[in-house]
Amino acid sequence: MEIEECIAVWYLLNNKKKKLKRRRSLWVHPMLGLRESKGTYNLLHEDLLQDPSKVFNYYRMSIQSFEKLHNILENKLIKKDTTMRRSISSTERLSMTLRYLATGCSLTELHYNYRVGISTASEIIQETCKLIWIFMKEQCIPKPTREKWLEIADGFLKNANYPHCLGAIDGKHIRVIKPQHSGSLYFNYKHFFSIQLLAMCDANYCFTFVDIGDYGKNSDSSIFTNSHFYKNLSSKKLDLPNPDFLPQKNDYKIPYVIVGDEAFGLSFNIMRPYGGKNLTLKKRIHNYRLTRARRYIECTFGILSNKWRIFHRPLNVSIDFAVDIVKACTVLHNFVRVLDGYKHEDALSVQGFYDANVAKTEACSARSATAIRDYFADYFMNTDILPWQNSCIM
Repeated sequence: MEIEECIAVWYLLNNKKKKLKRRRSLWVHPMLGLRESKGTYNLLHEDLLQDPSKVFNYYRMSIQSFEKLHNILENKLIKKDTTMRRSISSTERLSMTLRYLATGCSLTELHYNYRVGISTASEIIQETCKLIWIFMKEQCIPKPTREKWLEIADGFLKNANYPHCLGAIDGKHIRVIKPQHSGSLYFNYKHFFSIQLLAMCDANYCFTFVDIGDYGKNSDSSIFTNSHFYKNLSSKKLDLPNPDFLPQKNDYKIPYVIVGDEAFGLSFNIMRPYGGKNLTLKKRIHNYRLTRARRYIECTFGILSNKWRIFHRPLNVSIDFAVDIVKACTVLHNFVRVLDGYKHEDALSVQGFYDANVAKTEACSARSATAIRDYFADYFMNTDILPWQNSCIM
């Protein structure tokens, strides 16, 4: 065969393959074509609405919360029908996303249950998560005003017996599948790949600040000092309440503080426990009182991970997608807490989150910060005495 003939045959065969490929891209699997009659959403959603408890179990929120959430996002989720097929409705898109976050099921499982393509399910979930963050973050995790800070401090005083507390802060590792070409950036000290969630909460277990997506290898302290919150705190842009007297005291005005563990630098507005062994009774009492306040962020993480069980397994998506998932879940956490309140099943231990590595740092104002911590310790020892505090540290 002449070389010209070989080239001609190759050209014809290649052309035929391209035509077949183009034809196949318009083809829909018969199973997916039955979405409107046999897909999970169309078979189940209306029946679920007849039983509030089933809705809550399925979507992790009440009917009223689902409807309010849909009303906020509806116009952004609506897509146009095409000549080939009808678009997936806004409620079905929201249903698919909430089910994915609530159960931690795979995209393949959604593909079979909702009868949509795997790539379609992925696109829908990521888009919906982004919309939840963009259009609900300011409503659900707003920047506190001075009045709100005082309200938060009052909540910690009543519920945790810690005065002048503006929040509890901590960081958690969220497991991810190793990102491509990432080297050791996301490989943490616990020997798995992760992104980090740094968050602060109030005494109602609601997030008041979140910072998401830092490399797994980084420590709490470095994430905190690089966060927008820390920069605003350092530059006094958070409109914090002015220092004031502690209850039953009128000698020194004490600043309002955020409580954290040993990973956070002691400073004018950051309190952490005394370190070391063989601590005095006064220091141990202080650590107990601070831990009672700090446990609120641990409980908040526990509520988050037990409601949105996507966190019970490594996130098998891109890093950008994983960050979108975490952002959406923190917003939904506050959204549901405010509208639906406390549920018994929320009070569970943390699943799927791991403590961030501790890298001790001291702030430049350590001397004055130490004096403030000592004042709190003396106050808990001699003025604001809890009847049971001594027995709890023995």
